[in-house]
Amino acid sequence: MNRARRIIHAEEAWARGLTGKGITVAVLDTGAAPHPDYAKRLICFRDFIGGRPAPYDDYGHGTHVTGILAGGGVLSKNFRGIAPEAEIVHLKVLDRNGNGRRGDVINGIRWILKHREEYGIRVMNISVGTVKEGDVRDELLVKAVEEAWDAGIVVVVAAGNMGPQPQTITAPGNSRKVITVGSSDDTAPVYSGRGPTRNCICKPDIVAPGSGIVSCNAAWQKGQPAYCRKSGTSMATPMVSGAVALLLSKEPWLTNVEVKMRLMETAQNLGWPHSRQGWGLLNVSRFCRIFLTNG
Repeated sequence: MNRARRIIHAEEAWARGLTGKGITVAVLDTGAAPHPDYAKRLICFRDFIGGRPAPYDDYGHGTHVTGILAGGGVLSKNFRGIAPEAEIVHLKVLDRNGNGRRGDVINGIRWILKHREEYGIRVMNISVGTVKEGDVRDELLVKAVEEAWDAGIVVVVAAGNMGPQPQTITAPGNSRKVITVGSSDDTAPVYSGRGPTRNCICKPDIVAPGSGIVSCNAAWQKGQPAYCRKSGTSMATPMVSGAVALLLSKEPWLTNVEVKMRLMETAQNLGWPHSRQGWGLLNVSRFCRIFLTNG
């Protein structure tokens, strides 16, 4: 699959003026370096690990995820995130090793619920998962994301990288309600979490490109290249979150349930089992109902 096809037709949305402008996405991750691609649209940063006030990312994962979602391509004409004008609220809930505690993630979700009207948060991106589904403490994490869903937020969560065996969807991606994203190109190695969950819930819901994805590099501040490649369902997840931001900028009246149904109706069937692809591959033009004509 070449790079052009892996962009999942986001360029068609941009050509129609859809950029995610006016939509705020909350990202829970390792932090966000003040990368020029999105720094002016990083409207709030909260650090649940070290309590620092200024944006930073001491691991790099969160910066990469944020760039996929909302990078504006300021430092490169060859890169642009899916929703390049969306605004970002970033909550650092993982440490410098990319690890974290369920309690910090839950507190981050609670903070979003408390401040969602203040910042206009419509979408929540969680490229975070437990080591393996089944820990009883996961129930609290699943309950937290479902509270956010019930409050009307579109919650988009990674399927995890514990695949390809069945029942390898990580929490909170095993929630019945949220949108769980797998990787569509996880070959050599195969890593994307597979369903069903231990409670026999069909997951993932949808897949998007996740391998070798170019995005913002947190080490840019230290003289490293402005962009780097990373792989995982963490990278596929913000592609879906970005697409949701594009859709909501076009049709802001849609509910989270309607957004999820639209994903189901417009995904491209890859002919794989549901336990691998869910409804299929994200197609932004179909999802945003962009109808192309010849000539």
